Amino acid sequence: MKLKQWVLAALITATTLSVSYSCVADEASLKKAIEAAYPKFQVQSVVKTPYAGLYEVFMGGQIIYTDEKLTFLIAEGRLVDPKTKKDITGERLEELTKIDFNSLPLDQAIKVVKGNGSRKLVVFSDVDCPFCKRLEQNELTNINDVTIYTFLYPIEQLHPDAVNKSKSIWCAPNRVKAWQDWILNNQLPTSTGKCDVPLERVGELAKKYGVSSTPTMFFADGKRMLGAQPYKEIERYLQTASVKK
Repeated sequence: MKLKQWVLAALITATTLSVSYSCVADEASLKKAIEAAYPKFQVQSVVKTPYAGLYEVFMGGQIIYTDEKLTFLIAEGRLVDPKTKKDITGERLEELTKIDFNSLPLDQAIKVVKGNGSRKLVVFSDVDCPFCKRLEQNELTNINDVTIYTFLYPIEQLHPDAVNKSKSIWCAPNRVKAWQDWILNNQLPTSTGKCDVPLERVGELAKKYGVSSTPTMFFADGKRMLGAQPYKEIERYLQTASVKK
């Protein structure tokens, strides 16, 4: 069951929940109550917000909101501070989904150095993903002085031939050239051999960090960005990550 589905179910059964968990009073108790109601889902954290008694619940890669008695759930809503105009939900998601960039096995990625390569960017990419091609062709071509590490992450359910293409690119005599020829010009290598292709390990890595779509990018400060975002936005994140580093 997807998160959206169980949230809908929760809203329908809100009255029952309010009776069953009327004694919930703090973060720990609320966490237990949610996990008891939805045992298939793990709650990463529960934090009380300064807004109208709302509690922030982080689970399934999303933030939802509830009250201390779990009488309702608010999903896919954005909490915005009316004074500062800040997107509180967005800022919290950035922090909660950060990873340890230095722990990434970069030897399992295709390394492309542009300019002095001083800044670092990781991309999980599916070779047959149209948005991944858009990212490379329209956005990343406008960014310089960066080292891009691309983890080949074929999603077979959507692109059945992506695994074979990924193996062909990884095992090419020059995988950097093979990758750029394909992602920029739709040209696969004419000759390739057999080699150890880390697709399963990359799949496990993606699962570990909650990567479920492509392209997904990670910056040196551990923050992530989803989709083929405009290069100016990517540039802004790169600059911020370099300063924090």
